[in-house]
Amino acid sequence: MTIAPPPDVRLPDDVVSLLRGPNRGFVATVRPDGSAATTETWVDTDGRHVVINAVEGLQEVDNVRRDPRVSVAVAHPGRPDRYVSVRGRVVEVTPDGADEHLDTLARRYLGVPYPGDRRQTRLILRIAPTAVHRGR
Repeated sequence: MTIAPPPDVRLPDDVVSLLRGPNRGFVATVRPDGSAATTETWVDTDGRHVVINAVEGLQEVDNVRRDPRVSVAVAHPGRPDRYVSVRGRVVEVTPDGADEHLDTLARRYLGVPYPGDRRQTRLILRIAPTAVHRGR
């Protein structure tokens, strides 16, 4: 699934660095009833987009296919009073490269290739930012 891109908002260098570190993120999607659904996730970036690895069939994937608006919050390491929030739209959902991306993330977060269930279909969610906000 590919969607028309939102207005171009660049990720600042410090936000790119934060997204490339082993920092936990939280992604908020919109449920069918309009309420928010928030999921803890590993985060990444290709320098232009926020990149999330997800599992086909989970609610967050169904949510973004129906409504691509999302928000991703990432805490600064060692500074729980500081965070970055990126609002945006999912512009791509693809299985291409998702298994390899998952191993890359697992090495970053766990120090080893992904040790979990390999029978699941993994997807890459590419999020184009529409706004970046720094908390505190």
